[in-house]
Amino acid sequence: MTQPVEFVEVATRSGVVRGRWKETTGEGANPRSAAFLGIPFAEPPIGDLRFQAPVKKEPWTGTLDALEFGATAQRGDPGVTLIPEPSIPGESTLNVNVFTPSPKKAEAGTGLPVLVWIHGGGYFAGSPASPWYDGRNFNRDNVVTVTASYRLGFDGFGWVEGAPANRGVLDWMAALQWVQDNIADFGGDPGRVTIAGQSAGGGAVLTLLGVEAAQDLFHQVYAISSPIPDVSTEAAKEFAAKMAEKLGVSNDLAGFSSVSEEKLLEVQKELSNLDPSQMEKILKEGLSLGPVVDGTLIPRRTIDSIKKGVGADKHLVIGATDDEFTMALAEMESKLKWVPKPLLLRQLGVPKKARKAYLAANKDVVEAGNYRLGGRILTDRMFKVPMLEAIAARRNAPTWVYRFAWPSGTFGFAEHCLDVPFFFDCLDGPAMAPLAGDAPPQCLADELHHAAVQFIRTGDPGWPRYIKKDRVVRVWDVPSQDVPNGFASVYPLVG
Repeated sequence: MTQPVEFVEVATRSGVVRGRWKETTGEGANPRSAAFLGIPFAEPPIGDLRFQAPVKKEPWTGTLDALEFGATAQRGDPGVTLIPEPSIPGESTLNVNVFTPSPKKAEAGTGLPVLVWIHGGGYFAGSPASPWYDGRNFNRDNVVTVTASYRLGFDGFGWVEGAPANRGVLDWMAALQWVQDNIADFGGDPGRVTIAGQSAGGGAVLTLLGVEAAQDLFHQVYAISSPIPDVSTEAAKEFAAKMAEKLGVSNDLAGFSSVSEEKLLEVQKELSNLDPSQMEKILKEGLSLGPVVDGTLIPRRTIDSIKKGVGADKHLVIGATDDEFTMALAEMESKLKWVPKPLLLRQLGVPKKARKAYLAANKDVVEAGNYRLGGRILTDRMFKVPMLEAIAARRNAPTWVYRFAWPSGTFGFAEHCLDVPFFFDCLDGPAMAPLAGDAPPQCLADELHHAAVQFIRTGDPGWPRYIKKDRVVRVWDVPSQDVPNGFASVYPLVG
């Protein structure tokens, strides 16, 4: 016999929302989690608002049912993805999902700490409606959790003359402002907000770390597999010109506004199609779409803002999986085994002076063959080198660093996205086996998730800070351990 649905209501500044109670899993303080889904934080970005900064949602009357996920900026069937991230049709794509164990108003200073999650997807895909992003087990451990949507692709990040740049970044900030204004009504503390994300979401939170105008919207950062996009103004304008030419419209607000969403997405996909053969081009030239160094909201490269001390007061946890992008070369494995190693290293951009030292520092993947070696090089150049540069730029700012090294039961190495279900402690979620195998270790999820909760609560994840003297890195594996110079295998690539 099924249990009756138990609803719960919360009064926000915009109006009353109705959510429902759900069960948590595992052992913790709270056996139940209240989920409020698809709460709009801005008006639908359509019509005259399509290429504009987000406009705060007008209050509503009555009670808004927040029982289903809201519309997503991702359109259509995304196909097979590493993380299940469904598309949901509709116009109101700027919304948040709130998961809380205590849906009652918290007085100042008494609320629970808050985690705000920004999804990945290369800035052109992804969805906050993934079952893997359900905050129920953070709720179990007394952390209020929010997942946020934002405009993707050209609508969110394309250069449009006559319109504000970085609309996707403005969406992140609008969602965070909504949290500041409303999260106390859900039992959260707006004075203890940790922003986190993975892949493009990790790049998003690092971008926000370097944005002066965003500093009052959050207090800590947890960056997972976080490349720093920093699309140049020149590159953004060049891509916009190509889009306009292909679409046959003027390269400005009027021209792009005249194009349907469907047609724009079709051309965007054609001009920014990513495949393994383009990886080296991406490493050299960067992404076509993503946060743009526009001279105003993002006045300089993120690394330069960090060097100037922006975000230095924020505690940061940052890391990557050992072999993020090895899968990108899977279809080329049979061909790569015949490529001489010096040629492979040259083609993948390893400087000549660094090649001997790099091979010596990565003996395990060298022995595994060129496919694994090429994937490790891509991983290091795209994720770990920028990460180490960002860490160095923070100097003595409080920073903790990790590697996720547990090898997937499916792939035999720690690939992109593998650590996400461990972070959320959702190994019982759907579509787990294709990424992690049939028996991912719950003990590792318990350990990693506990450290994340501890960081969100206290600002310290429980292992030594990363300082220049010993560069201790937490290596997540079975067993996990703290390793001095834990990224030594990458050092030959760091200038």
